[in-house]
Amino acid sequence: MSTRELVCIVCPNGCRLEVELVEGETLQVGEVSGNLCDKGPGWAEQEILNPVRSIASSVLVRGGTFPLVSVKTDGPIPRGKIFDVMEEIKGLEVDAPVRIGDRLIVGPGGTDCAIVATRNVPPAGPGASS
Repeated sequence: MSTRELVCIVCPNGCRLEVELVEGETLQVGEVSGNLCDKGPGWAEQEILNPVRSIASSVLVRGGTFPLVSVKTDGPIPRGKIFDVMEEIKGLEVDAPVRIGDRLIVGPGGTDCAIVATRNVPPAGPGASS
């Protein structure tokens, strides 16, 4: 049995959690202490057994009033897939118009999420530079 220390990010308290790890055929989370609210133990278990993250980035836009559109994952992805997902985002270029909620990539990096636009980018009008 071993312990691991984590700083919880679920609420503003930022509790320093001490997590007991039970090692066997599969890793299990035992006692969690140091939490001021009841959300800490669940977050600690997820962070140890299946850490996930959300990604926010931007994508190049051709012919738009803005050169970039902000994007995000529509759900959390496994932490180990971040670089694969970012590689796909980095290689993407879209044409204007782009609307909030447009799904620009489905299943990036083999994940179950989509990369969605988080702002509108209308096409550039005559005489506008983009």
